[in-house]
Amino acid sequence: MSNTNKIEKNKVANSYLSEGEDLGDAAEYSTLNLGPTHPATHGIFQNVLKMDGEIVMDSESTIGYIHRAFEKIAEHKPYYQLTVLTDRMNYCSSPINNMGWHMTVEKLMGIEIPKRVQYLRVIIMELARIADHIICNSVIGVDTGAMTGFLYIFQMRERIYDIYEELCGARLTTNIGRIGGLERDFTPKAWDLLNKFLVDFPPALKEFENLLMRNRIFMDRTIGCGGISAERALNYSFSGPNLRAAGVDYDVRVMNPYSSYEEFDFIIPVGINGDTYDRFMVREQEMWESVSIIKQAIEKVKKEPEGVFHADVPEFFLPPKEEVYNNMEALIYHFKIVMGETEIPKGEVYHAVEGGNGELGFYLISDGGRAPYRLHLRRPCFIYYQAYAEMIKGGMLSDAILTMSSMNVIAGELDA
Repeated sequence: MSNTNKIEKNKVANSYLSEGEDLGDAAEYSTLNLGPTHPATHGIFQNVLKMDGEIVMDSESTIGYIHRAFEKIAEHKPYYQLTVLTDRMNYCSSPINNMGWHMTVEKLMGIEIPKRVQYLRVIIMELARIADHIICNSVIGVDTGAMTGFLYIFQMRERIYDIYEELCGARLTTNIGRIGGLERDFTPKAWDLLNKFLVDFPPALKEFENLLMRNRIFMDRTIGCGGISAERALNYSFSGPNLRAAGVDYDVRVMNPYSSYEEFDFIIPVGINGDTYDRFMVREQEMWESVSIIKQAIEKVKKEPEGVFHADVPEFFLPPKEEVYNNMEALIYHFKIVMGETEIPKGEVYHAVEGGNGELGFYLISDGGRAPYRLHLRRPCFIYYQAYAEMIKGGMLSDAILTMSSMNVIAGELDA
């Protein structure tokens, strides 16, 4: 439905003006502040809405309330310390951010990563993708008035966090992995937790879908809500599920494979109308594909030598503590890495991964110093949020909330 038709339809259904009255001169507009501190915005950002009753006539978005200057901070921190900054961008799937940063530095340094490490990274990143989509889709359900699905599926997110905790000791902001590989290998408990998750998650996801996918109230609220065409999405430089929901089958994992994604068999789900329902359905299908990818990665790990969890690059990879305490060479490497004395090659690289919200890119320039000369972060939320005002124009205020949820606007990534 076009914006013009939707405005007219909503005015007929919701206008406080009497039938036949001239809408041009008689309309009275009001201004509504949606945010910056409002539970429905799911983050600290503001939208100033021009309202005709409950119809959004225009909108102006404002960001900057939590700007943390990550790119400037990066110019003063050693490379390995920057992982904690990437955690705090899209904190719903922070391991993908971590891995993307590590791969960027490895690309600059020409580090070759063992296959087993690449497969382990794939497992971690796909778990993060599932966790990210669980949050987005369950919140869409809540914003349509359906709380039950949220309570059912959110338990699975906690199970993923249990795996994170076993791998690195953290749950939300993980700081997982290191330049050159992982900090430690998967423990037997981590494998047990992962295998149990792969058994329990599919039935839970199916139950969640049964509650919402063909639910008439949910469909009425989401179909035709916040739609965007493929052409407009591309003009705005959309990526990720929001672009695929509009019918464009672009996925970084396929178009520019990394971490051996070219070896995996999976499909790219796409939508048609680019509306809230399509965005919901694309994320649902992507969770099923992530489960398949994880299972494939586990089988590939079994064929690789055990115990390998990082590349053989002692000048960049912190040695184990027991070696630092007992081996002079390990102590020297540890000191040089921590103090930023390791020589970093000069260069300019760009590397992107398929984050939970789309193409997450790192543009890195090195002048050979201990810290980046310049680092630019391509945050997908920052890019597609620019289309929000256009997507909600002509819709109801309640649709504006739902559209924001389905776009999965993460304030930490939007305003890094």
